[in-house]
Amino acid sequence: MAEMVLPARTLPDSLFQLISTENVRVREDSNGEIRLIPISEAGKQTRSCPFLGLYTDGKLTVDGYLKRKRADRELEL
Repeated sequence: MAEMVLPARTLPDSLFQLISTENVRVREDSNGEIRLIPISEAGKQTRSCPFLGLYTDGKLTVDGYLKRKRADRELEL
């Protein structure tokens, strides 16, 4: 059984899109089956919602959104 660690960037694009970590463990079993195992770094989230990155610049917060919403309602009245 052989095993190695590769950067996920070295994989073909179709596989790279499925893996959310920087490194992948490639393991060949005794029956010839090859497995790709994402290696998660300690303290980092391996899976995330793609929508979480939309407002990560900090410009739109919940409090800021509610404040704008209240101001819009006051203007409507």
